[in-house]
Amino acid sequence: MQYLTDLESTITDMVQTGRGVLAADESTATIASRFKAIDTESTGKNRRAWRSLLVTTAGLGEYISGIILFEETLGQRTEDGRTIPEAAWAQKIVPGIKVDKGKIPLALSAGDLITQGLDGLAERLRGYKQQGARFAKWREVYAIDKHIPSPNGIEANAEMLARYAAVCQAEGLVPIVEPEVLMDGDHGIERHAEVTEAVQHAVFQALRRHHVMLELIILKPNMVLPGKNCRRAEPGEVAIATLKVLRRTVPAAVPSINFLSGGQEPEEATANLNALNQQAPDAPWRLSISYGRALQQAPLHAWLGRAEKVQAAQQALLKRSRLNHLAMLGDYQPALELEKL
Repeated sequence: MQYLTDLESTITDMVQTGRGVLAADESTATIASRFKAIDTESTGKNRRAWRSLLVTTAGLGEYISGIILFEETLGQRTEDGRTIPEAAWAQKIVPGIKVDKGKIPLALSAGDLITQGLDGLAERLRGYKQQGARFAKWREVYAIDKHIPSPNGIEANAEMLARYAAVCQAEGLVPIVEPEVLMDGDHGIERHAEVTEAVQHAVFQALRRHHVMLELIILKPNMVLPGKNCRRAEPGEVAIATLKVLRRTVPAAVPSINFLSGGQEPEEATANLNALNQQAPDAPWRLSISYGRALQQAPLHAWLGRAEKVQAAQQALLKRSRLNHLAMLGDYQPALELEKL
């Protein structure tokens, strides 16, 4: 069946040693806030220039195997006339698309959130596929407080992720499944681990109910961390806590776990990934990245919205990507942050 061939080909192209996914799928509101920090207006022209800069960075494909795009970006073109997906694939970077429509409060479940976007998803996926997308991404968000997420919230979000993943596979697009337990708050690492374990357990139960082929998905989870207002954990502690949860919840059939950075500083996210790979060199899944801000922050501040700064921004992106490549191999050293590419 063609959809199986498509799924298998995409997994082969994306799940490779030392290569990860760049998340460049910020909503219009989110990218506006990123641009505001560098005093750049969020116009269609500037958004196109930024995302074109990313996919035309020479050598990026050595470290990045996939890029998640925003809907607007699929139809935009680089300066030489190629579509953004075409420019990405020229470096063997698989283009993908964010398909959820953002979060809203879960009705009659105070404090819990749920993500919208299932209506018309199959039809949208067919259109995205024609534009060059080969995988999709859907994010569910779980805040932590005394009484949340509730059992109802955990189950409802798991059901949404599973239904989305099933539709994706039926249409021949690999689903990236993203259950993000937020690190906002003053909770300890133990509480973050408890919630993450419950969330991932529910997600995989739901994926099985909906007949999702686990060999043909990518999991994009959070690392297990103390809350932002609690303390900062050392990489070794983060790796121990995260691996404990993953071993309890994620089947070996899943080919790759591509962590989100979730508000970590770029250096912190790289160091934590490195510790994970050092502690689990024989893990059944690849331990990789699907970082957004942790990859884009340095190049964004090198760019500043100015055409003459494009090369400096691309060098910053290449360096950040290479450091994460080394972390995927367990070979990262903090001293490398000071070296030039």
